[in-house]
Amino acid sequence: MHDTLPQDMHLWHRLEDSVRSVFSSYGFEEIRIPVVEKTEVFARAIGDATDVVEKEMYTFEDRNGDLLSLRPEGTAGVVRAVLQNGLLYAAPLRLWYMGQMFRRERPQKGRTRQFHQVGVEVFGSKGPDIDAELLAMCQRIWNTVGLSGLRLEVNSLGTSQERSRYRDQLHEFLSDNRASLDADSLRRLDRNPLRILDSKNPQVQEMLADAPVLSEYLGDESSDYFDGFLGLLDGFGVDYQVNPRLVRGLDYYCHAVFEWITDDLGAQGTVCAGGRYDGLVEIQGGKPWPGVGFAMGQERLIELMRLNAEPEAETPHVYLVMAGEGAVPGGMQLAERLRDDVSGLRIQSNLGGGSFKAQFKRADRSRAALAIVLGEDELANSVATIKHLREHKPQEQVAFDDLGKWFDHWLQIN
Repeated sequence: MHDTLPQDMHLWHRLEDSVRSVFSSYGFEEIRIPVVEKTEVFARAIGDATDVVEKEMYTFEDRNGDLLSLRPEGTAGVVRAVLQNGLLYAAPLRLWYMGQMFRRERPQKGRTRQFHQVGVEVFGSKGPDIDAELLAMCQRIWNTVGLSGLRLEVNSLGTSQERSRYRDQLHEFLSDNRASLDADSLRRLDRNPLRILDSKNPQVQEMLADAPVLSEYLGDESSDYFDGFLGLLDGFGVDYQVNPRLVRGLDYYCHAVFEWITDDLGAQGTVCAGGRYDGLVEIQGGKPWPGVGFAMGQERLIELMRLNAEPEAETPHVYLVMAGEGAVPGGMQLAERLRDDVSGLRIQSNLGGGSFKAQFKRADRSRAALAIVLGEDELANSVATIKHLREHKPQEQVAFDDLGKWFDHWLQIN
């Protein structure tokens, strides 16, 4: 679990401000859910046979003996909140969330035990139009934050009945090739054989080249659904690859599933993933209700943003240097007036004293573009000396009453 340091916050703010703006433009509303839920919320939704529930959740008993877990993902909690608060009556419902998730995984680049996700969930829309629109929305986010080179992979998981027939055939094939399975695959064989399809073991993947493919078990309705989904992506101009081996790690998915993948982060290449989960609301105790959504990993997207054209951190525009009798109270009052009068102006005041030389060293470290210098002479004449710290320009003296207009103009041209 890691700290997010001030020098990185501009990247986080840019990503978070961008997703808020894009989600709003598609009619999504924000929801905030608890970090801690009853363990059954996740065990029911995610599936007892998944790695998340079996090995990765932080689970504990509280003083009443209730079994609680830190949330490992957001969808199950959102479904619980929607049901508990009667929000499905307003369907179709478009929600988004942002926050910390927790999984006890082996830490590596792009994968930490506390991580942050942004996700969206839509309830009451049968698709495939909404499924495709979500991917167009993702593409808009990548464009907004300046990311390129992300690869979209899609697949259809069909219905639970079609998956069940396929699961039986896959289990038979894998059992016949048991000698090629590693320990993780053997553990999944009887409980969740579809998860073997996304094994990272090269020997297992080589064996899977001859395995049955789920698309061969889809009925006409599921095939038409997926064809319609792909046709809409074509219409949006969203590039994709159909990956017949793509399965999601959680049991509640059906029909269209997808992952956005990068080759720039090593093994942790998936930065956004999701799909349709029409059975999840019923699993959580509600009536059958269509649902679809995705989640994106903020840490991985931040890493990609850092690799691309990184925007500069927010530094002060102005450092206020004050020395002499009355300079500090007068200067601090002047700074408050400027913050009132000039929208967006960032001023850092020198507090704690110090000589002019020491204050200018601090001004330089702050990376401010300008310094306002207030000494006894400036206060006596109600003027401020403006010194350019990053450009070779002559310093200027501006009357207190004209400072607001001066900085308004400076912000416009800078």
